[in-house]
Amino acid sequence: MTVAENLEMGAYTLKSGHEIRERTGKVFQLFPVLKERRHQRAGTLSSGEQQMLTMGRALMLEPKLLLLDEPSFALSPNYVDIVFEKVEEINEDGTTVVIVEQNARMALEYADRGYVFQIGEIFLEDRAENLLENEEVKRSFLGEE
Repeated sequence: MTVAENLEMGAYTLKSGHEIRERTGKVFQLFPVLKERRHQRAGTLSSGEQQMLTMGRALMLEPKLLLLDEPSFALSPNYVDIVFEKVEEINEDGTTVVIVEQNARMALEYADRGYVFQIGEIFLEDRAENLLENEEVKRSFLGEE
């Protein structure tokens, strides 16, 4: 399927073509590269562009909550930055975002609050800036001595 078809699939519960076009426009505004590639097959996009498409498809129904699992996985450093900047924009527009992420430093730099899990249980929870300064978090999860 193309980028545009993928976005339309994300709006599967909407009946109005006008509403689908409006929301597609919002996604294209957030991710301009997707607009440029709207006729391109999604499978030919870079991994970063595919991640943006996945997020865009989820945003088509204007969710109140967006859950992201490893949004930086297998992305180039440039795309990691772009994806997290877009996550921040999505949150600023009023959508609550919950991220599960191995890149703890990056996630905490963009988060309001963080939860550190260890062996399936919450090990620590606090405001993100406090976790970034926590000596145990630095040593055990951020690779700092």
